[in-house]
Amino acid sequence: MLSVSRLLTGTVGPQDALRYGRVSERGPAHLLHFSRDKKPVVVWNATRRCNLHCAHCYSDSRDRFYPGELTTREGRHLITDLAAFGAPTLLLSGGEPLMRPDLLELARAAREAGLRTVLSTNGTLLDAAAAREVAEAGFSYVGVSIDGIGPLHDKLRGKRGAFDQALRGVQAASAAGLRTGLRFTLHALNRPDLGAIFELAERERVDRLCVYHLAYAGRGERLRRFDLEPDETRRAVEEIFDRAEDLARRGIGLEVLTVDNPADNVLLLMRVRRTQPERAAEVERLLRWNGGNQSGIAVACVDPVGRVHPDQFSWEVTVGHVRASPFGEIWSSANPMLRRYRRRPRRLRGRCASCRFYALCNGGLRARAVSATGDFAAPDPACYLSDAEVLH
Repeated sequence: MLSVSRLLTGTVGPQDALRYGRVSERGPAHLLHFSRDKKPVVVWNATRRCNLHCAHCYSDSRDRFYPGELTTREGRHLITDLAAFGAPTLLLSGGEPLMRPDLLELARAAREAGLRTVLSTNGTLLDAAAAREVAEAGFSYVGVSIDGIGPLHDKLRGKRGAFDQALRGVQAASAAGLRTGLRFTLHALNRPDLGAIFELAERERVDRLCVYHLAYAGRGERLRRFDLEPDETRRAVEEIFDRAEDLARRGIGLEVLTVDNPADNVLLLMRVRRTQPERAAEVERLLRWNGGNQSGIAVACVDPVGRVHPDQFSWEVTVGHVRASPFGEIWSSANPMLRRYRRRPRRLRGRCASCRFYALCNGGLRARAVSATGDFAAPDPACYLSDAEVLH
């Protein structure tokens, strides 16, 4: 996750401990009052059930009952384990998490345990009453997925009227006093709406706009043929940078982030070197501290039935089960798959092995490499940087 706004405009706030490394002794001094280790942000897919049928859904969710999901008691036990282990944030996702009847009870338990709790939702179930309940349950942030304007969003989400419902959800969350953001997954089918999504985010006065690169997982694997070509991705990211700088110049407090392609880190550094050379060393230090992709290191996923994965896009890689062992014991174990994720510099091949920016990227998203090539050690196919730019 790259905070484009903060790095391009020179401000890093307290929340950035979640993005820039959670905090090492070598981190920026103003973040040192945060946790000093690499405990993971945990995505818990609290249910697989969903009332939509989105084209890129990594969990391949549908509106049906899925057996074997963690019970309320097991969910509370997981929350206790996460808090005891020191996980800084619990991101409740799905499916559609608001379809889980006990979700607010679990969120309250997380708040009482001291976990920062975030909700990832399609927004269609967030009317005014539901938004107030979400706020009262202690969620610190709500991210609502919007993947295009009007009919395009409806088509990508598999339901007529989904855009209007999601937009009402955004408005209800904001009205309830929740920090609220939009989540936009970028690909060729919705690239023309990128500018309109920025305009929507500004008009609705949300706190954040997160632009996600397409992950080839679940139904997203079938959408891979509609991913942008490398040069198209690069132009889109440059536009995101341009728009973030324009928002800052106009004093609009919308934070812009890109997610799931750390080639963006390198492109941002190149831009800063070119346009703000006096800041380049500090920006590079922050990006090195962030470390690029953090799957299996500072990001973890617990799926609906309790299996633990290196991230939410890698359900084919299971490193433990919370019904059998506490999460902290699983994450601290000598599991060979976790070692592969944590020792990537020794294991990746191709361009990654010779990339001079490896420390800023960490090899990109392994789920994309595995989906595209079947090889964990292959380069991320979504890297759009040229050999001339990155090779020693």
